[in-house]
Amino acid sequence: MGTIPSETIEQIAAANDIVEVIGSYFPLKRAGANFKALCPFHQEKTPSFMISPSRQTFHCFGCGAGGSVFRFVMDYEHTDFPSAVRKLAGRAGITVVEKRGAADEDRRYEARRTLLKLHADAAEWFHENLLKRDLGEPARKYLKQRGITAEIAKNWQLGYAPDEWEAFGSWARAQGYLTRDLITSGLAKTRDNTESGPVESSSAYDRFRGRIMFPICNDVAEVIAFSGRLLKDAEGAAKYLNSPETPLFRKGSVLFGLHKTKRALIEANCAIVCEGQLDLISLFEAGVTNVVAPQGTAFTENQARVLKRFVNEVVLCFDADAAGQKAAERSLDALLQNDLIVRVAEIPAGEDPDSLVRREGKEAFESRVARARDFFDYWIEREAASVDLASLGAKMQLARSLAGTVSRVRDPLMRGEVASKVSARLGVAAQDFQALLPKQRSELLRSNDQSQADGIGGTASPPRHDIAMLCILALRDEEAREFLREQNWREILVQVADGEILVRILTSDLRPHDAASLNAFMVTLSPPEERLVSSWLLQKVPPNAAAMVEKWWLGIRQAVLRRQLDVAANQIKLPNLSTGEIVNLQKQILDLQEQLHELSRPAGPGDN
Repeated sequence: MGTIPSETIEQIAAANDIVEVIGSYFPLKRAGANFKALCPFHQEKTPSFMISPSRQTFHCFGCGAGGSVFRFVMDYEHTDFPSAVRKLAGRAGITVVEKRGAADEDRRYEARRTLLKLHADAAEWFHENLLKRDLGEPARKYLKQRGITAEIAKNWQLGYAPDEWEAFGSWARAQGYLTRDLITSGLAKTRDNTESGPVESSSAYDRFRGRIMFPICNDVAEVIAFSGRLLKDAEGAAKYLNSPETPLFRKGSVLFGLHKTKRALIEANCAIVCEGQLDLISLFEAGVTNVVAPQGTAFTENQARVLKRFVNEVVLCFDADAAGQKAAERSLDALLQNDLIVRVAEIPAGEDPDSLVRREGKEAFESRVARARDFFDYWIEREAASVDLASLGAKMQLARSLAGTVSRVRDPLMRGEVASKVSARLGVAAQDFQALLPKQRSELLRSNDQSQADGIGGTASPPRHDIAMLCILALRDEEAREFLREQNWREILVQVADGEILVRILTSDLRPHDAASLNAFMVTLSPPEERLVSSWLLQKVPPNAAAMVEKWWLGIRQAVLRRQLDVAANQIKLPNLSTGEIVNLQKQILDLQEQLHELSRPAGPGDN
């Protein structure tokens, strides 16, 4: 991937009013020249979240969250900077052209862009087949039987792949796509199952045929793959068929529906996990929006890691059959490795989330989720029910099996709680069951990357007062900024503790009265620095800014000179100095004393 030019970032910032952007997520109230709201990043009853239209920044005086319009989208959507830029660019109709480097990087960038466009075009073609063409009538009837209306199909861009060998391939080649692109995307397969060498159009055929198509999106809503459900059962054909692994799609790293549901996940701090796309769509459209589905049944480590970014708790709503129970067990390791609390909702035999929510309604389904049992309660009961606990051998075998699973719980408190539950259910002394658990690595050796990462509200320690005042003036007042830039600020600030942030401000090309320029500057800062700057931008600038900046700068210069004078005065007292060294130090002391005297002299009428 390339880099996004600063001019483009500034253009996007200028085109996205922060009040309109934040107001599209939740209601805002005017508070004088600013707007306020309850902070979305922490629980509060009195609004402390402020948005400045003039500065185009936000800041929460409760938790410290703050920054530019880009930072808000990053923190609220749980996404990275390039994704936030592209989202805001799309909102404003601006094309993002990235600067790229080496030829190999250029080729990868162009290949990815081609694949993304191919998937977007394919999704639209499949969608039109479903909604507008006669060949989609059987698929429309099937979806109607499943409670999927035309409006829902539009919301999720559902489609239909004709039951023909080369319908899609012929259309795509007519649009200018090469057969090798179709094969790389996974939308076409080679007849001899090889992808090497030149490929003629007749040597490839459509992967998806006679299937209802579910676009699979990444978390910024770009189509990166498809899942196709067979419309008519055929011997030897899988009911569901997913795209293969491609440069865009890694099955074990993607959660279906996340691009639509992630905000609800954050707000609920809980993810309802179901098996299939139709289950998820039915729940979402019924109003149960904190829901995701893995690509397949069991969770992978990567999927669990993604989910942990949004929630602390997971409720598994897998089918009640043996396959669903196995999927729940296979998901456990990945979820526990990411310290997620896992519960299991009871799904009646022969039912699935789709049928349940259509038959019982939203409230009844949410009540079922609320009653979901702790995974270990469910799991211990199920395992113990299949074993004769009167048999010592069977009991010990089960205890060892359960100990292996319990040992995979990373959190020590949860592990102890589960161990107590198992020992009580099996009728085994707690210390005897604990002895079966494999030795845990010290909790101190656990990776603490997450705990060390900057939290939403973590703010950089503010610099000393005089530096902070100069930062505020340099950010807010053009005349004050120009005064500082005309001084020997590089030489002075390198000797001042906490001076780095002021150096960053003075080095940049920001324009204090241009909000887009301020936003472009803020994206170059670390999150804690950005939150600090956002708080400064909401403070009032004194009416006599020009006089204030001279006063604070004078104080800093005097402090630096006094420190240099103290160092020189101490050095001249050292023994064994040469005559030349003593003379140089005496000159230095006289020069520093003269500079201090000059700075302390009241300015005359002719002085600047």
